[in-house]
Amino acid sequence: MPTLLVVFHSASGGTTRLVESAVDGARSPEIVEATGTAVDVRVLGAFDAGVDDVMVADGYLLATPENFGYMSGALKDFFDRTYHPCLEHTRGRPYGLLVKAGGGGTAAVDAVVPLATGLDWRPVVEPFVAAGDLTDAHLAAAHELGATLAGGMAAGLW
Repeated sequence: MPTLLVVFHSASGGTTRLVESAVDGARSPEIVEATGTAVDVRVLGAFDAGVDDVMVADGYLLATPENFGYMSGALKDFFDRTYHPCLEHTRGRPYGLLVKAGGGGTAAVDAVVPLATGLDWRPVVEPFVAAGDLTDAHLAAAHELGATLAGGMAAGLW
């Protein structure tokens, strides 16, 4: 059974709501019905996720608020602690990115993508930015992102 590691930080709760919707999508029964395989979805706060968690996962969903035009300090801390120990061991694994932004969100995307690229993780879904107040459309898009990422893992596409 493939493992999807969800690493996130949320200060105001918006990113948490996006993550909950994405996780709901990743745990969708339709994935098992379509592929015959379930995905083990592990959800950890950025300060709690460590090297061992990254090493045993088969794919990743990262989620962060945009803080001062950057990823959250907690997600940065996660990368600081895991990047070099995981560098040679997680190449080619799939990942997705969720950003909750008060503004455009592109700066947070631009901060995370080079780190994931340096790890040689494969972006298998486009980064999703939920700008402004959360809407049902944002939550639906996060749900779809989680389902797509996990569904592809279950089907062996990535």
